[in-house]
Amino acid sequence: MISKKVTAHLALISVNMIYGANYLIAKGLMPNRIEASALVFLRISGAGILFLTLRIFHKEKIDRKDIPRLALCGLLGVATNQFFSMNGLSLTSPVDAAIIITAMPVFTVVISRFLLKEPFTLQRIAGISIGATGATLLIYLGNSGLGTGSLRGNIFVCINALAFAFYLVIVKPLMSRYSPVTVILWTFLFGFIFMFPFCIVPAIHTDFQSLTVSNWISLTYVVIGPTFLAYLLNMFALQYVKPTVSSSYIYVQPAVAMILVAAVSYSMVNSQYEGDITLTKLLCCVLIVIGVYLISSAPVARLKKRKF
Repeated sequence: MISKKVTAHLALISVNMIYGANYLIAKGLMPNRIEASALVFLRISGAGILFLTLRIFHKEKIDRKDIPRLALCGLLGVATNQFFSMNGLSLTSPVDAAIIITAMPVFTVVISRFLLKEPFTLQRIAGISIGATGATLLIYLGNSGLGTGSLRGNIFVCINALAFAFYLVIVKPLMSRYSPVTVILWTFLFGFIFMFPFCIVPAIHTDFQSLTVSNWISLTYVVIGPTFLAYLLNMFALQYVKPTVSSSYIYVQPAVAMILVAAVSYSMVNSQYEGDITLTKLLCCVLIVIGVYLISSAPVARLKKRKF
């Protein structure tokens, strides 16, 4: 029988494979079939309804003093994250988006330094510098004209990663007081409220009758896969492995995205993704990986716990 710890690792691989495939699948829907903001509306509302069904099996009250923090988590971790993720992906290459998102641990360390007062070491500073160089260079490559990358889209994806990094730091105290289901449910509720004014109009004007069967399959995948199922698998895995182990699997995402983009490019004549995978982009990915490795392996001085 497979142990629960092994199952947790399999779950983490599955989560990041789901995310990796989502870059190409969601890109296939935008902007010709569904406008990016409309897809954000469908993604948040659809997954929110699915999470709401879990409320039937898991009921837990929250303290009123935690509502502002939950609202901020919804703003950053759901509304801002999803809005810039989908709008950025609609403008840039799936490969660029998948690589830029791996810089999230770099952002998280910097934010933790200022909000949680976690100390910097020379190794961490070196890691931040190398990782930031890789991410900045890749964002700038959006101006190169090769493939489907774009500077604006890359900046949007970077904002997405930055918002989610803030969310990871801010949500940490809540995870020690409530179950993951409760935190995610309230986060998606507030995320829906913040997202609604910006995304409802594009959603209303979407021509759903023009969607093909393959489009509906892709839409179902985007709503259920990386938004609902991935959260559940992640929650299961975090019961048996450390968060640092979980975050290390983020490098599966660009690998999956590159494989799928390469497959599409070589199987289709005049594919729009020709030029998306270049030696320079692979170098950027390597720089980010080295940067995050230096950050994650750096020894951290023990400090007294601080409330944030």
